[in-house]
Amino acid sequence: MKILFHFDTTDSLAAKTRSMAAPFKVACCPESSDEAFEAEIGRTEVLWHSLKPVTAQVIARAPALRLVQKIGTGVNTIDLEAAKARRIAVCNLPGANGPAVAEMALLLMLACLRRLRDLDSAVRTPGGWHAVAGMQDSFGEIGGRTVGLVGFGAVPQVLAGWLATMGAKVVYCARTARECAYERLPLPDLLARSDIVSLHVPLNELTQAMMSAASFAQMKPGAILVNTARGGLVDEAALVAALVSGKLGAAGLDVFAEEPPSPSNPLLRLPNVVASPHLAWLTQETLERCLTLAVENVRRLSAGEALMNRVA
Repeated sequence: MKILFHFDTTDSLAAKTRSMAAPFKVACCPESSDEAFEAEIGRTEVLWHSLKPVTAQVIARAPALRLVQKIGTGVNTIDLEAAKARRIAVCNLPGANGPAVAEMALLLMLACLRRLRDLDSAVRTPGGWHAVAGMQDSFGEIGGRTVGLVGFGAVPQVLAGWLATMGAKVVYCARTARECAYERLPLPDLLARSDIVSLHVPLNELTQAMMSAASFAQMKPGAILVNTARGGLVDEAALVAALVSGKLGAAGLDVFAEEPPSPSNPLLRLPNVVASPHLAWLTQETLERCLTLAVENVRRLSAGEALMNRVA
C-alpha cells in the first residue's frame, strides 16, 4: 500500500517514518513542492495530510486514493464532500497533539505578559539591557488573572489544569457543559471577564471570523488574545485595529487567515504581536504519537477493519 506523507520532513524524520510504517511503503513529499506532489499523488492510496488543502481537484487527480489521514485534528483543509463522493475515508487524530498545542498556548500567553519579544531584542541591542526599565509597568503574571478558553476539547482541558495550578481563574465557553471545576460562560460574558482569551475551536461556517470588531469591543482594555486553533477564527483587520488602539494589549498567534502570511500583513509589523508559523503541534513527541496512530489506521485499512477516528 502506497502512503504519501505530505509534509516538509527532515532526512531523519523521513527515515524514522519509513521505519515506523514498515512493511508499508512511504514517500515523503514537502508541502512546498507542487511538482513532487504531482509526481506521487496519482499512485497514492493513503495520503497523510498536514496543512496544504486537499481540494476536490487534488482528489480527482488521485484515482487510487482510499484514505486521507489528517496528521492532527482540524479537517477544514479537506474537501469532505469530494472525499465522500469517491468513498474515500477521512480520519483525524484528536488529542494526539494536545500536550504540544497546550504548551504553545501557554508559551504565547507568557511571552505576551512578559514582553519576551521586546526583552530578547533589548538584550541583543547595544545599550538595550538598561533600556527595558521603561517597560516594567507592563510586565505581568498568569497568577491572579482570568483566562477564558473558547472551546473545551482536548487541548484546553490540558491547558486549564496548568493555568489553575499557576493561580489563574479559568472560565470556558463550549456548546455543552463539561464536568469540571471551571465556570462555563456564554461567549460575551467570557470576553468581558477574561484578561486572556485563548481560542480552541474548529473553523467552520459558525466560527468564521467569530473574533470580530464587536468581539474585541467586549473585551477588557489591555486584554490578550491567543490563537493556536485556526487563523480564520479572527477578523485580522479588526485585530490590528484593536492592537493599535490599545484596546488589546497583545496577541500571541500561531495561525493566520492566509498561511504563510504575506510580508505586508500589518500584524507582523506590530510590536505587541508574538507569532509562530502554525507549528504549535510540532514536537518530536507529537510526531511519534501521530505516526503510530496513522500507521495503525493503514494497517486497519489493509486488513479491512474499522478505522479509528473516522470523520467522513
